[in-house]
Amino acid sequence: MSRRRIDTYDTTLRDGAQGEGISFSSAGKLKLAQRLDAFGVDYIEGGFPGSNPKEMDFFREVKGCGLKRARIVAFGSTRRAKMTAATDPQIQSLVDAGTEVVTVYGKCWDLHVRDVLHATPEQNLEMVRDTVRFLRERGRTVIFDAEHFFDGHQAAPEFALAVLRAAREAGASMLVLCDTNGGRLPAEVYAVTREVVGAFDVPIGIHTHNDAGVGVANALEAVRAGASQVQGTINGYGERCGNADLCTMIANLELKMGCDCVGADALRKLRELSLYVDDLVNVRPQAKAPFVGSSAFSHKAGAHADGVRKNPATFEHVPPEATGNERRFLVSELSGGSSIVAKAIEVGAGRHVSAEVSREVLQALKDLEGRGYAFESADASFRMLVQKVLKQHQPFFGLEGFRVIVEKRGKDAPCLSEATVKVRVKDAVELTVSEGDGPVNALDGALRKALTRFYPEIAQVHLTDFRVRILDPEEATAATTRVLIESSDGRDTWGTVGVSENVIEASWEALVDSVEYKLFREEERRRESGA
Repeated sequence: MSRRRIDTYDTTLRDGAQGEGISFSSAGKLKLAQRLDAFGVDYIEGGFPGSNPKEMDFFREVKGCGLKRARIVAFGSTRRAKMTAATDPQIQSLVDAGTEVVTVYGKCWDLHVRDVLHATPEQNLEMVRDTVRFLRERGRTVIFDAEHFFDGHQAAPEFALAVLRAAREAGASMLVLCDTNGGRLPAEVYAVTREVVGAFDVPIGIHTHNDAGVGVANALEAVRAGASQVQGTINGYGERCGNADLCTMIANLELKMGCDCVGADALRKLRELSLYVDDLVNVRPQAKAPFVGSSAFSHKAGAHADGVRKNPATFEHVPPEATGNERRFLVSELSGGSSIVAKAIEVGAGRHVSAEVSREVLQALKDLEGRGYAFESADASFRMLVQKVLKQHQPFFGLEGFRVIVEKRGKDAPCLSEATVKVRVKDAVELTVSEGDGPVNALDGALRKALTRFYPEIAQVHLTDFRVRILDPEEATAATTRVLIESSDGRDTWGTVGVSENVIEASWEALVDSVEYKLFREEERRRESGA
């Protein structure tokens, strides 16, 4: 049985950029267009060419990017009520953008026509006809976005359908039904989309928002009703609660609904694309994002971990690798022996963990978590804990002492941070001083200086994240502090944890685990390779 083809239309650069905290530089827009093209998206909406020079620059420059698959789309509204399409400069900018495909949106809700445009229904229909016809006569393929279509259909169905007919009769090649306010529910979207699919002779698309939390569900129901194009944004960026998340949509269409969007090979790069876009706009990835989040295939309960070890299908609805993700086992005081063994296997220590050792690890874990430690995001600290329980941990260095000074000279002067670290490596004592942007940065620099002569490989390690959590805020400045550090050497990434009433001491503890984990892994690799 052949799989049904569903086109993907990405509006991250336009609708996604309207989300709070989301902004693309000119170079970033071009990079994302190239990445989306390589991934296999069919249409990339570049923005409003008439809104500002940066937008028009994108349409000019993207022509030199050598895109192989995606079609770049210029986006704009129907002409203004008191102009013709030929005299409206925003319509002319759509032509000047030079794209083969243009998407225009028009009002489909009589409330908007009356209260926003201050026009009559017939004037609105003529605005749609005139705009689409003008663009078609200039050789453009026109996609018509029926703005507020579902709300308009509920309020005045005959008028909403008349708007679609006006666009189609003027030459629109596709009609896209928009749940612009994001408030409709899946059953409504299915019924209305099915009606429209049966009434028109052109492909129908769907554009949904997530204000009711069902943006993706609405899009999937529209596809089930016959829509052949889905519009959305990577990671669900967008105004208010965001647009429907293309990552979730594509994965469901490919893996659950038997549709072809980007293909299995591209789908295995879905998590990589999601992380790339978050990094491009400096947004922290959503851990709980379906299919691509770091928690999407994580298991904490002992029974779940045991089941997944025996057969992944017991607690995973699709294989993690299908979307480029990976399975993770989480450990806490709630874990059972199965979780401990599974996690130990994940971090590379499982072959040494017997049932007796797993009980010892679990007891040590409970004791530490009772003091405020948490290992769900600190795999490296958990690995070091296992090594200590196994009595296989040999410290690479010992602390003789450290001192951190923070100084501010004058109200407007910057804070200066300086750290001194004294460590013993075998029979040698190393004393170093380093300045930093803050006390932890200075401490990190001093520790590296002290150890690099003995362990040059730590020069590869850098901190990628630093998080502080106050565990008992009622104690105010005397509260226990948990510090989580994420480190990377360019090949691997690992997390470590430290806990203390003193944030600097907690940071030191997490730093030490981070460095020791790197040294331990390098030593382990040398043993495995026979070097």
